[in-house]
Amino acid sequence: MVIVKNVLNPKLEREDFTFANNDNLEIDGSNLLALPGLIDPHVHFRVPGLEEKEDWRHAAKAAFKGGYTTVFDMPNTNPATITYDRLQQKYEIINKQLTEINLPLKYKLWFGADKNNFQEIIKAKEARIIGIKVFMGASTGDLLMDDLSSLHAIYALASAHNLMIALHAEDELIIQQNLALYKDSTNYADHSKIRSIEAAVTAIRLVIELAKLYKVPSYILHVSSQKEIELIALAKSQNIPIYAETCPHYLFLDDSSYETLNGKAKMNPPLRNKNEQKYLWKALNDGVIDTIASDHAPHTLEEKQQPLCKCPSGVPGIETTLPLMISAYLDKKISLNRIVELLYSKAKEIFNLPTNDDLIFIDIKNYRKVNEQDLCTKTKWSPFAGLNLTGWPQYVYTCGRFIDLSKL
Repeated sequence: MVIVKNVLNPKLEREDFTFANNDNLEIDGSNLLALPGLIDPHVHFRVPGLEEKEDWRHAAKAAFKGGYTTVFDMPNTNPATITYDRLQQKYEIINKQLTEINLPLKYKLWFGADKNNFQEIIKAKEARIIGIKVFMGASTGDLLMDDLSSLHAIYALASAHNLMIALHAEDELIIQQNLALYKDSTNYADHSKIRSIEAAVTAIRLVIELAKLYKVPSYILHVSSQKEIELIALAKSQNIPIYAETCPHYLFLDDSSYETLNGKAKMNPPLRNKNEQKYLWKALNDGVIDTIASDHAPHTLEEKQQPLCKCPSGVPGIETTLPLMISAYLDKKISLNRIVELLYSKAKEIFNLPTNDDLIFIDIKNYRKVNEQDLCTKTKWSPFAGLNLTGWPQYVYTCGRFIDLSKL
């Protein structure tokens, strides 16, 4: 039996927690806060085909270390997860890797859409997919749905089969027009000009039109600017089924970060300026943004050191999202209730997940710096390296197991 005594619960009341376990252990929880096991609706664990960047052996440990007991993995793998057979193969690989490390990470898979796989999507619905992922602008991998007829077709299919659509909402034509102006640039900050706010806003306008027309729940990924938020808020006020996600890099980094991080600051959509960031925080606190996802998308350091147009976009983040947010809470930037909503309860509601008894216990007294060598992600780097944070998970309870994270 494990007893964790004198723990703060989300209501900031003291509580004791008891778990059936083979160990006979009593833990002083006076520095700990108990939260539900977190849900990350947007990760790239890179299996199959990109295991030099990440795999589930490393990523599952990273998820637990970050306080997550449930993740939704994206389909832009190699090959992309766009057929029923590839989906089944992906399940097999993931389950094998999780069995090898003996960690019960819960997961769901997004299924990729391209212009030729609509019948495969219908088959995949029976295989526990969480929904369809649509790339309106090119990103890592070769999935792209950038023409109006294909988007109407995928929305009609989703409507007929009661499927959620998650959207990387950037307009590919605008991106390509901007890229022509900066194709020879060596300045990483130009990435924010290539993938301009206009590209995101144009795509989101179209998403809202499609969601309204087809009444399909549309989950807009990694929102990063005021104009996007204003469109989403208006759509919500009209009861259009739109949901908005943002990510920690947009909340804690900005376009000045290129100066020190170089390629490590490159992501899609790109970093915006401090005024856009301030508006994101306002939208978080006002409830316009529904979820925070890590968008954990690691690349190797060697890849991130390449010149601007060769450097891949994406950063690891699943281990640092919660400490960043808890540190912001202690700095009075956001309430604890909102953090729980953003990292757990709203995702549970949007994606209709079953209730479970998952819990995490996080240290909210002691601060420590983000040390890259302590990270479990395979690439061993973070854009937040050196930041002094608190809220680091210490224990996880899930699937009937009490796990001491210091032993992972």
